[in-house]
Amino acid sequence: MLFRSPAFVFVRRHAISFGCGVLSLGLILTVYLREDEIPEAEALLAKRSAERDRVALNIKNSAQLAEQNESLVTSVRQIESRLIRPTDLGTNTQFFYTLEQETGVKITDLRQGNVTAPAAGSAAKLVPVGFSVGAQGTLPQILNFLRQLEGGRHYCRVLTASFVGNSASRNAVLTVALSVEMLGQP
Repeated sequence: MLFRSPAFVFVRRHAISFGCGVLSLGLILTVYLREDEIPEAEALLAKRSAERDRVALNIKNSAQLAEQNESLVTSVRQIESRLIRPTDLGTNTQFFYTLEQETGVKITDLRQGNVTAPAAGSAAKLVPVGFSVGAQGTLPQILNFLRQLEGGRHYCRVLTASFVGNSASRNAVLTVALSVEMLGQP
């Protein structure tokens, strides 16, 4: 008798329409009940997509990581070999006397200044080491001395320079007073 009821006959005649209506009602009910979960799911998707992109970029950039690391290690060794130690006073002054022999200038005064230690808790591993240098020589000798000082094996910069000489003679002996900073490691 149930199969002959007018409602069942109606459903049977319009089965596709009835099925679509039930499916639509089910989908509407599902969307309504899960509506608050959509923003959370989108946020999670965005977070995981960003993480995936970051990992993919890391994988792409790690292709030459060993070579780049070796290059950095080599560069650090090279930089450390060019640093001076403020406590090695003999080695530091020997550098200037070697320049004196190579350039022909005569060093008249050479003093290493005090070194200020980096502040406690500071990440600084390098300190400037000041030197006062007095030298005599001709202009080409003094210029060669300055070139070798700035382009030599240690990192160096000339802070101040004062020249005294005889302007009447072109090859007269000049006296130069330099204030120099060299990069050091405490």
